Amino acid sequence: MSRAVVLLRRLDECDRWLYGVVARSSTPLLDEPLRRVAAAANFSKPWFVVAGVLGLLGGSRGRRAAVAGVAAIGAASLVVNQPLKALGRRRRPDRGGLGTPQARWVKMPSSRAFPSGHAASAAAFAVAVGDEVPALRPVLRVAASVVAFSRVYTGVHYPSDVLVGATVGALVGRSTSRLVARWSRSGPLPLSGRLRSDCAGASTARGHAASRQEDRS
Repeated sequence: MSRAVVLLRRLDECDRWLYGVVARSSTPLLDEPLRRVAAAANFSKPWFVVAGVLGLLGGSRGRRAAVAGVAAIGAASLVVNQPLKALGRRRRPDRGGLGTPQARWVKMPSSRAFPSGHAASAAAFAVAVGDEVPALRPVLRVAASVVAFSRVYTGVHYPSDVLVGATVGALVGRSTSRLVARWSRSGPLPLSGRLRSDCAGASTARGHAASRQEDRS
């Protein structure tokens, strides 16, 4: 047996052990809140709400952050839900057999488990928006962490699913925020800036014309 196979088996055993630790934890006060969090995060609904508020109330920086956040969600979802899940082909946990209390359960997704799309989208949005609006960085990262943990707590993902998903999402979020920042720097000037530039150009042209006329006279 190759070392790679042995390593993967040990990692899988560790993953299942951590899943069992979370499943057997007696924290009934968290069951309903985290179940609601896990369900509410479907289709990235909380992040789109935050993006909408930023776009409406955050001024130019808020609009840029909203664009970066939504773009990061789209890119992370594409990367995770297409090639990575197809490559991973990991089945969802048997939460009944592994001991997750039924009070925590949410609807089991039909897609593959590895990596977690919820964790990827949450991390991508948190990093992309946090890069644009640093004041929001702590609260967004805490919120993304809660969403990621809720996927293990409710039994629909193994810990490594959310860890890898969050890592991929964070990388996508950072790349997206840099692209948006570069685009905003190289984009067209605002209307007022273009008008000032046009006026300055016209004034310079009139000055050159007047100078040539004086030379001729």
